[in-house]
Amino acid sequence: MGRNTWEAWHFGYTAGPAPCSEAADSIGPGGDGTLAGSGPLPPFVPPEFRPMILTAAAHWSVSAALLAGQLMAESGFDPNAGSPAGAQGIAQFMPSTAASYDLRDPYDPAEAIDAEAHLMSDLIRQFGSPELALAAYNAGPAPVEACHCIPAYPETQAYVARILSLLGESGALVLPTFEVRLVA
Repeated sequence: MGRNTWEAWHFGYTAGPAPCSEAADSIGPGGDGTLAGSGPLPPFVPPEFRPMILTAAAHWSVSAALLAGQLMAESGFDPNAGSPAGAQGIAQFMPSTAASYDLRDPYDPAEAIDAEAHLMSDLIRQFGSPELALAAYNAGPAPVEACHCIPAYPETQAYVARILSLLGESGALVLPTFEVRLVA
C-alpha cells in the first residue's frame, strides 16, 4: 500500500527493512537507542543548517526532524524571511515571542533555531504532543489551550498537516513508542 499523494494528511504503509536484518536491528531501543525522527535529518535540509538544527535539538531534547519540518514550513530555510504579520527570520518569530525567548536577532539562523527548539520544548511539555505544540507555535498557545486540540483555523490545520506530511515523506515521522503486554 502506498501513500496517497493527494492527501497531505494520509500516511500509508511503506516497506521497512527486512526483519532480523542489520538495518532492522538498528531501529529503536535495542539497536543504537534512537527513535524515528531523532536520528538523521530529512534530505530537504540544506547542509549549512544541519549542525545548527542538530545542536539545538540535542540541547532542548526536541526531534531534529520536527524542527527541520517547521523551518521548511515557516520560511523554506530563508534566514531573511518576513511575513506581512511581522514574523521574522528562518523560524518566523514574532517580536514579542522573540523577546520572551531572549532572541536578539531573529535573522541569525543559529540563534533563531536555538530559540525555536527552546519554544518547541516548552510547548511539547505544556501540551503533551508534537502536533499540539506545532498548532500552538502557529496559532499561539491560547487557542490550543482552550480546546486542547488543533484549533479550527484553516492556516493552523494546514500548517500541522504540512509538517507531518514533510516528515512522513522523508521517513522522519516521529512515531510514538508503546509497550505491548500479554495479560493472562
